[in-house]
Amino acid sequence: MSETSSIHTLPIRYADFPSLAAALDYAAQGSTGMNFYDRRNQLVIALEYRELRQRARQAARRLLSMSLPRGTRVALFAETRAEFVDIFFACQYAGLVAVPLAIPLGVGQSASCISKLERLLSSCQPAVIIAGSEWLPLIHAAQIPPDLRILSHDDLNALPEYEVTLWAPAPDDIAYLQYTSGSTRFPRGVIVTQRAVMANLRAIGQDGIKAHAGDRCVSWLPFYHDMGLVGFMLTPMATQLSVDYLRTQDFAMRPLLWLKLITRNAATISVAPPFGYEICLRRSSEKELAELDLSRWRVAGVGAEPVPSDLLTRFYHRFSQVGFARDAFMPCYGLAENTLAVSFFDRATGPQSHVVDRHILEHEGRAVEPVDPARARSTFVNCGKALPGHRIEIRNDRQQRLPERQVGHICIAGPSLMSGYYGDAASQQQIRANGWMDTGDLGYLLQGNLYITGRKKDLIIIRGRNIWPQDIEGVAESEPEFRSGDAIAFVTTPGGEDAARIILQIQCRISSAERRSQIVHSLSSRIQSEFGVAVDIMLVPPHSIPKTSSGKPSRAEAKKRYLTGSGAPTPRLTGHAQ
Repeated sequence: MSETSSIHTLPIRYADFPSLAAALDYAAQGSTGMNFYDRRNQLVIALEYRELRQRARQAARRLLSMSLPRGTRVALFAETRAEFVDIFFACQYAGLVAVPLAIPLGVGQSASCISKLERLLSSCQPAVIIAGSEWLPLIHAAQIPPDLRILSHDDLNALPEYEVTLWAPAPDDIAYLQYTSGSTRFPRGVIVTQRAVMANLRAIGQDGIKAHAGDRCVSWLPFYHDMGLVGFMLTPMATQLSVDYLRTQDFAMRPLLWLKLITRNAATISVAPPFGYEICLRRSSEKELAELDLSRWRVAGVGAEPVPSDLLTRFYHRFSQVGFARDAFMPCYGLAENTLAVSFFDRATGPQSHVVDRHILEHEGRAVEPVDPARARSTFVNCGKALPGHRIEIRNDRQQRLPERQVGHICIAGPSLMSGYYGDAASQQQIRANGWMDTGDLGYLLQGNLYITGRKKDLIIIRGRNIWPQDIEGVAESEPEFRSGDAIAFVTTPGGEDAARIILQIQCRISSAERRSQIVHSLSSRIQSEFGVAVDIMLVPPHSIPKTSSGKPSRAEAKKRYLTGSGAPTPRLTGHAQ
């Protein structure tokens, strides 16, 4: 067995199709496709798009043998395997709505996963749920509607193929529901139409990554996350590129598999959240480094959360010795509510980062370059301009447009915007009424380029100052004993804003009581000196910081656990900055 070809035998088309099914019909005429690898980077299955089309259409006829009406939701456990891709595209041909569901990636998560599954199924109300046989016990353990039909992949393959003309989706038909990874207001199913997804795929392929014949993609991102589903399942197909997949679990155990697969197949496009690059930095030995060749990697996308500028520098210095180019980095901004992408950095539009005066930023909300070298600084990464046909505005709390350099709410509009949240008539009406959405993120524009400063709900407001939690977390993570992602900061207001307390939890692997005490005292002093605020420091056991299903630290969940004591870590030592 060999991988699908990187050679583009068709005239390249940038997702200029009316639907995902039509895009696959075209890609099936070439020789490119999808490749799935195991934990040893050995090829498990090579699936050319022509074979995928055949399998998907067969699965569509089997689904229709169950007399499912058009628009019926079909819930899919979104594993990184060919069967999920088959059924996702089967839904496109059958006029059904695919609903990818997150799978647990760690041990000891069954109770939590069952609870989330119950809420998801209650939200989307599918007629069928399909999963690998290993997940059936978990599904049966959940309280589900009695009429919900549960199928394994083998069960689906055993169904008869219904003799029927398959559906040709219309642009305004729902292509799929994308459930967001955040822990608040759960669950929220983003309605993505054929029109919206094709608009986003076209902008990503043609204007974002600027795909061209011979490009090859690699991904370990889960298919239930918008970056994995849209960025690396749908985009390669809609631009007729070959793509190679690792399971997310395998990447987590052996991160260098990612870079080795890029090397092995001379891949040119791969994207990850910041923690993906960080974990490769931590785990790469000199021996493994010698096995890499990253010289073909031309688009190293980074997004899904605010990007630490120093991470880009550290990754480049480490991997430039094996051919990685600094200008390969492509910071981007996106969210499921816009299908995926909103903006991409283009090195022709300006520098990759912007250094601002932290005092002015905190007190006035303006991003101004520091004049006094002694003043504290914050650095934000350039996420580029809005994709063609899309718009970004920065607005204040009253939804008034703000000038450049002024921090405010990031609001978006354009052809990729969702139709609303499934089952939420108010959100659907709001989108129809004005075509704009407040993302809940904060940032500013400079020469049309977007800079992300954080999430509105995470902002720490102390006596009229706006303090970004990642700045405080960065101080903690600069200690030699800690790593990126070990710290999480949030604010509590037990007696109103005047009594606000900043909590800083840090995952600590150190057992020495004396060293732990030194760390707390040192960090307390540094934070007091740099920010002029008191912080309660909690040293907590490893793996205590909650994450969303996409791997982002969840400050809202950490705060909830702290306030309620539900699942909260028991600290071995706390400290308070005086």
